[in-house]
Amino acid sequence: MAHKTITISEEAYDALAHLKRNGESFTRVILRVAHRHTARKLLEYIESQNPAPNLAESIERVYSERDGARLREVVLE
Repeated sequence: MAHKTITISEEAYDALAHLKRNGESFTRVILRVAHRHTARKLLEYIESQNPAPNLAESIERVYSERDGARLREVVLE
């Protein structure tokens, strides 16, 4: 796994350290918090759109069709 160095403020570091669970790395904290935030925002957006009753079936159909799709090789010259 590649590693990147980032610079954050002491305030941001303290906030992450406060969220860090025993034995958890800062990477795991960031991923846990980012995933939770993203999933919540997505759910809030979908709920705000008054989705059609058959939205779930439509999404499942698209995923099924996508899984059955075959990729083709393209040669660029």
